[in-house]
Amino acid sequence: MGLTRRRLLGTAAAGALAAAGIYELVDQLAGSPDRTSAGPLGPEQHLLDGLSVVVDEGVEVVVPPLHHEVVTAKLRTGTGVAELRAAQAELEAALRGLDKRYEATPAGLGVTVAWGLPYFRRYVAGQARRHLPVDTRATATRGEPVRALEDSIRFPSDPPETILEENDVAVLLRSDSLDSIADGSEALFDELDGMLRVTSIRRGFIGGGFEGARSLPKRMAMAAGVPGADLIPETAELFLGFTSSQKAGLGPTRIANFETLGYVDLRGSAYFAQGTHMHVSHLFENLEAWYLNFDHRERVDTTFRPGLDVPVQTLTVPQGPDDVQTPADVSANYAETRRIGHSGSIQPSSRLIEDVKGPDGTLYAKGTAIPQRADFNTLDNPFFWTANPDGDRFSRDPAAGLHFVVFNPSSDDFRRNRMAMDGVLPDGTVLPFEPRSRGQGFNAVLQTTHRQNFLVPPRVHRSFPLAELKA
Repeated sequence: MGLTRRRLLGTAAAGALAAAGIYELVDQLAGSPDRTSAGPLGPEQHLLDGLSVVVDEGVEVVVPPLHHEVVTAKLRTGTGVAELRAAQAELEAALRGLDKRYEATPAGLGVTVAWGLPYFRRYVAGQARRHLPVDTRATATRGEPVRALEDSIRFPSDPPETILEENDVAVLLRSDSLDSIADGSEALFDELDGMLRVTSIRRGFIGGGFEGARSLPKRMAMAAGVPGADLIPETAELFLGFTSSQKAGLGPTRIANFETLGYVDLRGSAYFAQGTHMHVSHLFENLEAWYLNFDHRERVDTTFRPGLDVPVQTLTVPQGPDDVQTPADVSANYAETRRIGHSGSIQPSSRLIEDVKGPDGTLYAKGTAIPQRADFNTLDNPFFWTANPDGDRFSRDPAAGLHFVVFNPSSDDFRRNRMAMDGVLPDGTVLPFEPRSRGQGFNAVLQTTHRQNFLVPPRVHRSFPLAELKA
């Protein structure tokens, strides 16, 4: 890595975010939420046990882990069979060590290891051709085979300078304890320094003031002095004000697994069953533009849907199946107001259009959310640390932003949701918007700097997937 975590955390005086020390304020500003104990480790890496649920303004809200960190890396390992298998065993041993030390809960440490297409292309190309899952919906739509993991793309409202990354691996670490995240990152990146070359470290937080106290994002933004921090509502879960972790707005249990909804063909193999797809991006958030140029009525229209009745002081808004918009609803909003809302626009693609029974017998009702979000606010600009400061346009000055992390059944499933934000609906309707226009939901105040798609294997194959099949 060249710059170990211990050395990095010691460079605050030299300016790594006025940089390094500011996230340690989280533990001083927010007490750990009450959490339930965990059961045995499940087969999925991406699911956390022990998440607590509170009722805010009559709505059930999931309380996410306070601290989040994403570390991306490229491999230093050679492509030979012996080298790959040795690396696979070494990484798995490190992960099992963390499994023994921590429960996979916010009170412990959640670790999710995801792999990018550069890894599959360079290290296990033949095995990937035979085993990577295929997206059946996208294949039918495009008339050619489409894998569940595709290269990331720039969307119509992305600026041309959005970087499409090519990392081999990304690790998502989640916990209520910054020390636990630091320990996990050290075990995987400092102690395996010869295997992995870290390309970026991305840090952040989330936590609403659901009991009436000043929320974590408000306190952190004020402490960092980012423009517009004083305009954030006192109890906001995220910088942009409204609560985003309503239980009914998050995909439940195993809904985003490859095998659950029938969107993905595992090609006769259980290798990637209980796995999923992960998208990671970074976005700057213009808080002054959001709060000064959009009044409360327009912020509601932009976040949810035009005309929704939300009292001025309300931050937690119901997002259940009865609140879901159809493509016709979104089109009608556009025809009347030349505007679409963020939640409303993606619901035709992000919610089930009919009841679905999963292979384990679980019934997912019509209107159920599919994506499982793990996004979090950040003061990174755009990252906490990067191996390529010039290419990533790194600055030590804190900036309000979001590291967007979401689990979907496939790259195409994520693409459908993101295209809907740009007015391209799943029924083929295209609502004509200028890129990042004011009527286009959040896109007017967000700027995406980086994107990449990853495949999350099941826990049993989390270390160098398919490497053991290479002859």
